[in-house]
Amino acid sequence: MSNQATASPPEVVVVGSANLDLVVDVDTIPLVGETVMGGDLRRIAGGKGANQAVAAARLGRRVAMVGRLGADEGGTILRRALDRDGVDTTFLHTTADTPNGVALIAVGADGDNAIVVSPGANERVNPADVDAASAVIDHASVTLLQLEIPLEAVAAAAARSTGTVILNPAPAPSGVLPEGLLADVDVLVPNQTELATLAGHDGPVDRDLAAALASDLPCRAVIVTLGADGALVIADGQQTHVPAPIVTPVDTTAAGDSFCGGLADGLVRGLDLVEATRWAVRVGAATTQRAGAQPSLPTPLEVESLLSD
Repeated sequence: MSNQATASPPEVVVVGSANLDLVVDVDTIPLVGETVMGGDLRRIAGGKGANQAVAAARLGRRVAMVGRLGADEGGTILRRALDRDGVDTTFLHTTADTPNGVALIAVGADGDNAIVVSPGANERVNPADVDAASAVIDHASVTLLQLEIPLEAVAAAAARSTGTVILNPAPAPSGVLPEGLLADVDVLVPNQTELATLAGHDGPVDRDLAAALASDLPCRAVIVTLGADGALVIADGQQTHVPAPIVTPVDTTAAGDSFCGGLADGLVRGLDLVEATRWAVRVGAATTQRAGAQPSLPTPLEVESLLSD
């Protein structure tokens, strides 16, 4: 499926990044200047865009991905991984003389992680790539976006999409995003830190403050992810807290990405925003029960089985 469009138009289009994750398990995440010993190195398909694409595909959606891979072994590994999960990679271009994106990930014994990303080919994604993918973007019910590719490409995809635009502003932007971009976003999905950055707020953000900050943003709705506390949906002047299942995490690396894939899945299936968030929270919780980014992303049956143990 890698170089030909799916028989039916995709329901979800992801415009974003694909990284090869280099993962090492450690007892504790190192502090600045500290060296710690870790376990064996694992190479795992990842990247926020690719993770969200696979998450939605495993939940049953028809998915296409727009982006760039490196002309190296990492790019080959990532394309094969996406192909195996049925993601249409027609518009995922291989970029000559450019390394693939890489994420260096330390995973602590408590499931938390620290990540450094080298963007590689992801930095070459541009508005022309978005225009070239008009055949899939123009017909998708949901367009999923993140911030591991250049902002101009993200803005072009948001402006072009005729479906529901979901923006996961991660990694946290260095400043406030352009209002024009946020105005094109239907559902913004930040965590508390990302919301504070977008709103220009310096300091911690609790639920009440999150609702106040979100209401000032020019998006139709904001869903603030709260980790183990679930998510806060702010839309139409109301806020709804959606609690998360109580789990003991093994690895939280892809939980946020699977949340976004679950949200897209729920919206395509016609769930309202709160019910789609309720499903997304369960998908995210199930993801923390297995190690690795894409290996941890569940099917619907696995969501139920992983949370019933």
